[in-house]
Amino acid sequence: LVDGDLVVWDTLAIAEYLAEQFPELHLWPRGVPERARARSVCAEMHSSFAALRGACPMNIEARLPQVGALALRDQPGVRADLQRLTGMWQQLLAEHGGPLLFGRFSIADAFFAPTVMRIRTYELPVPPEVAGYIESLCAAPGVKAWIDGALAEHDFRAFEEPYRLGRD
Repeated sequence: LVDGDLVVWDTLAIAEYLAEQFPELHLWPRGVPERARARSVCAEMHSSFAALRGACPMNIEARLPQVGALALRDQPGVRADLQRLTGMWQQLLAEHGGPLLFGRFSIADAFFAPTVMRIRTYELPVPPEVAGYIESLCAAPGVKAWIDGALAEHDFRAFEEPYRLGRD
């Protein structure tokens, strides 16, 4: 993020900076316990889920269900990451009534948007309430604009996508 002479390069620091610059948007949940929880799940996203990230590179426009099935079959870390994510999301959705993690769009949802794209791309199996969360997040205006922008790029690079021979 570049704001005048200020450059902020870490995702979590960018989120904090934006929340401070635009307090009226309530980018973090309003309650102290909910904000603490949201910050915790963002920190976990920021530092975890390496197996899923490594096995399933993010690509919004691809559909790679066979790769997802192999990753789940062959990589216990991917299974563990998916189980942790879906369990966390189920708990937050139940606690806050959905359709998003803290009831309404927050920084936590923005942090998980790339992971949601991985789940969609690789068609990883999720419980129905998590599938509903994924659809709600993808329909959120900012996320939808991000998806639409990515789809408009048509930026296929074979060396970055070892599982695809060409465009789907």
